[in-house]
Amino acid sequence: MALMQISEPGMSTAPHQHRLAAGIDLGTTNSLVASVRNGLAEPLADQQGAVILPSVVHFAEQDKVLVGMSAQALALSDPLNTIASAKRVLGRSSQELAAQTKYLPFELEAGHDSVPRIRTRAGGKTAVEVSAQILRCLRQRAEETLGGELTGVVITVPAYFDDSQRQATKDAATLAGLNVFRLLNEPTAAAIAYGLDQAAEGVVVVYDLGGGTFDVSILRLRRGVFEVLATGGDSALGGDDFDQVIVQWLMQELKLDGDLEHQMMRQLMLQARTAKERLSDLEAVEINIEGMGQEALSCTLTRTQFDQLTQPLVKKSLVACRRALRDADITQEDVTEVVLVGGSTRVPAVRDAIEGFFERTAQADIDPDQVVAVGAAIQADLLAGNKPDDELLLLDVIPLSLGLETMGGLVEKVIDRNTTIPVTRAQEFTTYKDGQTAMRIHVLQGERELVSDCRSLAHFDLTGIPPMVAGAAKIRVTFQVDADGLLNVDAEEVNSGVRAQIEVKPSYGLSDNEIEKMLTDSIEYAESDIKARSLREQQVEADRVLEALDTALAKDGAELLKPDEIEKIEQCRQQLADARAQAANVDVIVAAIKALELACEEYVARRMNRSVQGMMQGHKIDEFNN
Repeated sequence: MALMQISEPGMSTAPHQHRLAAGIDLGTTNSLVASVRNGLAEPLADQQGAVILPSVVHFAEQDKVLVGMSAQALALSDPLNTIASAKRVLGRSSQELAAQTKYLPFELEAGHDSVPRIRTRAGGKTAVEVSAQILRCLRQRAEETLGGELTGVVITVPAYFDDSQRQATKDAATLAGLNVFRLLNEPTAAAIAYGLDQAAEGVVVVYDLGGGTFDVSILRLRRGVFEVLATGGDSALGGDDFDQVIVQWLMQELKLDGDLEHQMMRQLMLQARTAKERLSDLEAVEINIEGMGQEALSCTLTRTQFDQLTQPLVKKSLVACRRALRDADITQEDVTEVVLVGGSTRVPAVRDAIEGFFERTAQADIDPDQVVAVGAAIQADLLAGNKPDDELLLLDVIPLSLGLETMGGLVEKVIDRNTTIPVTRAQEFTTYKDGQTAMRIHVLQGERELVSDCRSLAHFDLTGIPPMVAGAAKIRVTFQVDADGLLNVDAEEVNSGVRAQIEVKPSYGLSDNEIEKMLTDSIEYAESDIKARSLREQQVEADRVLEALDTALAKDGAELLKPDEIEKIEQCRQQLADARAQAANVDVIVAAIKALELACEEYVARRMNRSVQGMMQGHKIDEFNN
């Protein structure tokens, strides 16, 4: 029998109309999922009550995968199979990471020209696959908490993520079985969480320093309209870099060799992070390092020393702030609010520097670790259609210019950085050789003038151009950037109508075959999810049967049943209760329910007869026939 959900007083009277949606902050250090419940956006906790999920994945024996705290606990004992900070390599090519490998908390496999793969006992894993494990865990948390499947999610990304990194994020979401409503820039999500969309006109700066990335965005707010004037930052600057500075200092202080074992390097990183966090409240901390095959080594780090060590990193972020102000064509005096986002903004020197630069007190009323997920949840609720009367227009921008390669290895910009999206721009080009019938189109992203200094996104060919003298052909190339900041490019020879187009799959990139293989591999998770859902449904049915039986027995069991009948029913009841408590498989629970129903058949019939007799008492049969 189907169960009907009855709304509590004050809740929606039509729960079936509410679409389940969530906002996800996929972070370098920590990740969160949030949703709007009873009109309030809030982070969702796991079964232990923890809201934050460490962005750590451990590949254990027998293909078992651990995510979060359980994975983080194995960072020291099994460092090479415990992957942290995967977001720092998300959407990056092997060539781009060549100079950073010694600073990464994992090993990359050699021999992969495009997609870097992290070495684990389960084989080479891309950052997309690692991120998908984190997203899958957050999805499961949300669906268990909300009691149903998610119709869609909003996933936040650093404002300075380029096309490759955004596409990699969407690939990870696809592997995790998520429908992405939109990718939302983290600073914009933070502004939504603060309710700044309801404020009067003003200019807001969102300074977002997370575990692995840094963004600064400048927004002009009108009622219901978020217009991003400029964005800047560094996708390789964050709390991990503060930790790395402490590690370098520790190695000098303790006179440690630069070629350390992975286990020792991971211990140094963990001790550095702990010291950084404690120095937000203390003036000095003692750091103890064990496992060197000798007595433990220790030293003391003061807040003053820490501030001196990290000053270049803080200054680097201020340079990006100054550039963003210049791009937005405003000054510090025009700024009405400064919002701090990201766990690394808890560092006192960071807050002091930002407040000094903008000459005003910064807002940090909402937990910096949670604010982005909360804002994403509000946007997801709107995109799911749960608040059709609310209007919120997001006018976001692209972080880096998009263009084409032209003769001489030069870049011709088609869409400039900080252009509001979605946007479509077209530009005409021509052939340079007589009789040319094809043209290779090279799509690039970046601010430099030379192809070699910009990021290659894609190549595709326009063929079938009618032979003409050089310069006679008119090749119109159209760039279309959607609301997620993802790019489509279309090329057409105007005179003949010959056309070619490409949905840009960044060159970091996973091929369609690789994505398909990963999706195929993920079927095992889908099957386990189905089994888990089926088991939970049968457990609910068992609870319903047990409760109904107990109520009936308490009411009239002693009157309608003989002692041996009660004993038989009680035995079957206990078998069902045991199967339910032991989380036995579905078939066992189903069989126990059927056995109990069979044992109760005579009891049910007697109760029915008694009920009918009670209804007919004092009446004639003819009355019921009429």
